[in-house]
Amino acid sequence: MQKEIRKSWALFTGIGIIMIAQGLQNNLMGIRSVIENFSTLTTGIFMSGYFVGYFFGSHTTPILISKVGHIRVFAAFASLASLSILIAVTFVDPIMWTISRFITGVSLVSCYIVSESWLNDRATNKNRGQLLSTYMVVLWVGLAIGMLLLNIDSPENYGPFILVSILMSVSLVPILLTKRPAPKFKKISTLSLKELYKISPLGFVSSFFTGAMHAGFLSLLSVYATAANYSLFETSIILTVAVLSGALAQGPIGYLSDNYDRRKIIIISTLLSSIFALFCIISSNSPEQNLYWASEFDASKIVFIIFIGLYSCFSLPLFSQNLAHTNDYVPKEKFVAAGGGLQIVFGVGAITGPIIGAIFMESINLNGFFIFLIITNLLIATFGIYRSRIRETVDNPESSYTPLPQTITPVGLELDPTTPETLDNPTVVEEKPAN
Repeated sequence: MQKEIRKSWALFTGIGIIMIAQGLQNNLMGIRSVIENFSTLTTGIFMSGYFVGYFFGSHTTPILISKVGHIRVFAAFASLASLSILIAVTFVDPIMWTISRFITGVSLVSCYIVSESWLNDRATNKNRGQLLSTYMVVLWVGLAIGMLLLNIDSPENYGPFILVSILMSVSLVPILLTKRPAPKFKKISTLSLKELYKISPLGFVSSFFTGAMHAGFLSLLSVYATAANYSLFETSIILTVAVLSGALAQGPIGYLSDNYDRRKIIIISTLLSSIFALFCIISSNSPEQNLYWASEFDASKIVFIIFIGLYSCFSLPLFSQNLAHTNDYVPKEKFVAAGGGLQIVFGVGAITGPIIGAIFMESINLNGFFIFLIITNLLIATFGIYRSRIRETVDNPESSYTPLPQTITPVGLELDPTTPETLDNPTVVEEKPAN
């Protein structure tokens, strides 16, 4: 297994560098928007541009891969991602930033699809779980490093934006120099949304609100922290704690999910997320809700950061819980198709999340950010309680919780070791040579 990971060093290195750039870029633009006095709603709109691009790219990239191959697609879209951040720093304008975020979303989902289909080609039933775990570590660590890189220079300067562009360009090098041939590409079918809802109403509804909640949380957290007068260093710490807490909680949440009624775990997770979001409001300790903090890194800030971490622990694993719960009601050969359908639902929710979260912040105050998170979590919990009363628990021994990143594509879902190695009548599209 270690030999296979070593052989995939180019792929892991390339995607790791991209994640560093993404962790820096996403929050860099949020912080800069506050400095430029963009309204919170304007920020939410251009942040949603990323998820619109992601949704669009997830449908167009497979067609491009089948025509020109993995390597060319990766090279083209990594280059576009490098260009998109230069557009943002050159034209500091909400419309141009929305276009920039859209290009970034299309580009990054294309890179994810290439990476995940490449890993699938190298995976067997014996090593899929370990390859997925390595991929997860690379993604999470890359994001965390990118957030810490916020401290290298002021967001008002060109430097951080140029660094993002450099990182995106450098990510091309290991992929273009790899000696291993690119894989064949499989088109992954998905279940219709109507069929998916009938199979698992809770999985469907929870995936939508989870998409809105996660996109709003990860897009607007840096905006909240900056507007609340946190220093750049403190903001980077908050973001890093949020990401790493969610990653570390995947294991314990997965254990509970596999040993108890998944619906109860989803309900408890969302209720606890709501409670910790409420504690974030209480611990803000701001007179007249102005959220103007003292300049020093005091105890109240530390308590606030702890509550942010606890919120992430119970909130960020929800995507994997929704997938595992849905798989409880489908045969093993349809796991990937069901996951692909949930990704569509999650993506639609993600497009709305930053905009709705920004509306709450505009209409209430900065704490509207947490009120939005509380409401979305409570909606999931309420629907989960309702579904628990009208449908009995199903024990599917072939379904289990697998930690997955929110950026996983339907292609990447094949890396889940619980899925069959051969899909149900997959359509295999032969690639044209990349070289």
